[in-house]
Amino acid sequence: MPIFKNMELHQSSGNNPLPNPSLREGSILPPILQVGDVLLSPDIITEYFACDITKCGGRCCEEGDAGAPVTLDEIADIEEQLDDLWPRLSASAQSEIDRTGVAYADPEGELVTCIVNNRDCAFRGPQGCLLCQRPISCHLYPIREKKIGDFIGLNYHRWEICKDAVEKGRHEDVRLYQFLREPLIRRFGSAWYQELETMVEELRKQGFNI
Repeated sequence: MPIFKNMELHQSSGNNPLPNPSLREGSILPPILQVGDVLLSPDIITEYFACDITKCGGRCCEEGDAGAPVTLDEIADIEEQLDDLWPRLSASAQSEIDRTGVAYADPEGELVTCIVNNRDCAFRGPQGCLLCQRPISCHLYPIREKKIGDFIGLNYHRWEICKDAVEKGRHEDVRLYQFLREPLIRRFGSAWYQELETMVEELRKQGFNI
């Protein structure tokens, strides 16, 4: 996660974004963009990305050293589904859930989903996620969210296993924020996403390289 403090912002203002003219020289975006109370790394709107599940096989759900961040409401929702999910969970997943519960606190104290063998999501089956609705952190990936004072920071998490998604996005001319339209709306609302789109269009008109 970039350090957002003490950096100059491009801040949208309703439907009328107001870029800092001094940052327009050379069509280089400012280090942070702001939409409402959300701070965005600019590569969220500049980088190409479109998941290619046929090539990666959903490895982001199978690799890593911790589960997916979850809220207390999401934990409660998973627990409500558990009886229905149980027969479809692997024996290893059942054993780990019996031991730790559906979620646990990682070394940084963040609540994350249960994992098996220190890497695999306990709620992933042969055909993908078994949950009725994925946690928002999964739905937003590869965007990661972090609370920064009164703001929410969004950052693009680059991972080698997603290289095919980058190539597919470039081939189909899909940017990361476009590919993640549905989860961004789920998280922040349609009005917020429309404001983001308006800001992108205004930046393009003013010569920024997007």
